[in-house]
Amino acid sequence: MTKNLSQKITIGATLAASLLMAAPAVAAGDAKKGAEVYEGTCIACHGGSGKGEIEGVPDFTSTKGPLAMKADDVLLDHITNGYESPNSMLAMPELGGNEDLTEQDVEDVLAYLRATFEPKK
Repeated sequence: MTKNLSQKITIGATLAASLLMAAPAVAAGDAKKGAEVYEGTCIACHGGSGKGEIEGVPDFTSTKGPLAMKADDVLLDHITNGYESPNSMLAMPELGGNEDLTEQDVEDVLAYLRATFEPKK
């Protein structure tokens, strides 16, 4: 193999690896289990329709809402560590206020949110 071709292969492999590492994490959750988590923890503020029950709570069904605008790794962080949306009356607490939720529960609820409320493009 020529030196030039070898360099091109190395550069291509490095670029591909960089792109894979930069890709957002995809929730590897179970939407069915996530429905149970949502109904037990999230529904009080986010509502059965995903449109929010409290002023300032984001509408999951909106094309400008978090499911349409944010990557899974960002949403997983917000669910895990809490988040306050702009114009919100209150911040979402860590784990939605349910300290018993596991990392898998968080991934499951995000899978449920995506499957149930994500707006169609």
